[in-house]
Amino acid sequence: MSRKPAPVAELPAVSVVGLDRSLRQLVGYTMKRATNLMQADAARVLDPLGLRITTFSALSVICDTPDVTQSQLAASLNMERSNTVLIIDALEEAGLIGRHRVLSDRRSFALRATLAGTRRRRAAVAALEAHEDAMLAGLSPEERATLVALLRRIDQTDH
Repeated sequence: MSRKPAPVAELPAVSVVGLDRSLRQLVGYTMKRATNLMQADAARVLDPLGLRITTFSALSVICDTPDVTQSQLAASLNMERSNTVLIIDALEEAGLIGRHRVLSDRRSFALRATLAGTRRRRAAVAALEAHEDAMLAGLSPEERATLVALLRRIDQTDH
């Protein structure tokens, strides 16, 4: 027979600061918290430009790689091809990219940014650079470069 815990008349006031201190020893947890902060603010910055993080990422790849195919775009963004199609549709509807048939493979489309897409991407990059400068103001330029280098090493590690 299990005993019911005794009722507590009043819960003590507990500060939430530091409740996750043991979790903060884990790299993955700490990276996730930092990512959440960076992405939430990036989403706020991109919203007035009519972009989300995923549409901005796709637009950037398309601007940097004219005639990239939908499959190549999906692979570069590490996304399911079906999800990429939705993003491409949104960018095309916004007049930021165009789809063009690949003559050698009638099933494929080559993607190109429009002039409006190139301009929007340029404005988004400037806004995101300002966002990152503000978010990472507590880091020296050397620390920021080290952070990026370390994150790239994690990303390039075979898993």
